Amino acid sequence: MIKRLLIAVVLLTVVVGGIVGFNMFRAQAIQGFFAGMQPPPVTVSVIEAEPMTWRPGVEAIGTASAARGVDLAVETGGIVQSILFSANDRVVADQNLMQIRDDVERADLAAANATLELSRSELERARALQERGVSAANTVETAEASSTEARSQVVRLTAIMDQKALDAPFHGVIGIPSVEVGQYVEPGTVFASLQDLDTMRVDFSIPEQQVRLVRIGMPVTVTSEAGGASFTGNITGIEPKIDPNSRLVTIRADVDNPGGGLNPGQFLRVRVELPEETGVMALPQTVLSSNLYGDSVYVVRDGEAEGAMTVEQVFVKVGRRSLDLVEIAEGVAPGDRVVSAGQNRLSGGSPVVIDNTVTPTITQQ
Repeated sequence: MIKRLLIAVVLLTVVVGGIVGFNMFRAQAIQGFFAGMQPPPVTVSVIEAEPMTWRPGVEAIGTASAARGVDLAVETGGIVQSILFSANDRVVADQNLMQIRDDVERADLAAANATLELSRSELERARALQERGVSAANTVETAEASSTEARSQVVRLTAIMDQKALDAPFHGVIGIPSVEVGQYVEPGTVFASLQDLDTMRVDFSIPEQQVRLVRIGMPVTVTSEAGGASFTGNITGIEPKIDPNSRLVTIRADVDNPGGGLNPGQFLRVRVELPEETGVMALPQTVLSSNLYGDSVYVVRDGEAEGAMTVEQVFVKVGRRSLDLVEIAEGVAPGDRVVSAGQNRLSGGSPVVIDNTVTPTITQQ
């Protein structure tokens, strides 16, 4: 019995030992196999770092308004007799736009003109009699006063009638009429908007730290979100006061508006063009990889084998940004081949092959 038990124990030990040995051998074989494998090279595109001409700018969000734009209002009350424009008409200065009924004033003006003619005749008669010595001096003075009063009445009624004939103060595009013929309007009633769209004003704000960079006359470029059209102009005003709540400074620019592509109230992206700088090391913003340790780029280095290439992760100090470019203050030397696409699959020492057919487009204006 004991002999059989010993034989069973020995057989069990041999089986278990064989299984354990086989598993250890298999694990070592797999480890050795993967240890000898080299990962396939990653396809990347690169850009060669070199000093360039830097075109810095200050970017902001702005709102367009007409260089001349008003809400046209009624000066005196009355019934609208005629509307002499249609929505979006181009009008010229002094063009009659709306007429308020002035029948009463016309009748009063006719009577005042008749009175004026009579007073003038009486004045001439009094002066003639005075010259012949048959009229007192006070008679001439009374006639002169009556003539002056009649003339003032004519001027007053003419001014009232002019207020009821509403003219355009300048040339521009007129908006939608907000009154109707036959409607009674009170003084101050707005009947349309008039906008001169040939030149637009663009108001935008920049942080107080950037105020020292801008000057009157500097060129600006504005871009519309509707259609992506761009327009150019110049800074015409800088608010001398900084907003104490937002710490922003308001800037105004005049922008040419050929074809009326901009409209008052429109949302715009504004870029103030600063003087160019030469010899600045700048790269596309797509080359940067950011993590808790900072910003880094991958630089292609020659490998040990002939034709082999690997990448090195280099931490850099970045500076200003402009459109699609970022300034590299430290970390990259002229001639370095910096990975611009495909770096999301890289780590330090990864083998790579270069294919620049997928190089990203760089925007620089």
